[in-house]
Amino acid sequence: MKKLELKFFNTEGKTVTISLDAPVEPADPAAVNTAMDTIIAQNALYSSGGDLVEKKEARIVERNVFDIEI
Repeated sequence: MKKLELKFFNTEGKTVTISLDAPVEPADPAAVNTAMDTIIAQNALYSSGGDLVEKKEARIVERNVFDIEI
């Protein structure tokens, strides 16, 4: 399953990650950038370390799990 991860810095300087399932691919960097700017500008989300104040990075992550019979 793939996820879009949006990473921000909060007021304590710690990284806060927001994960969204099933991102549209290929990702539109301009749309992602705008969405992250909007989240910060509207103070839409809060973390235990304070407000989100700066973008860190955005990425698509894929995780594969293969069970091993034991």
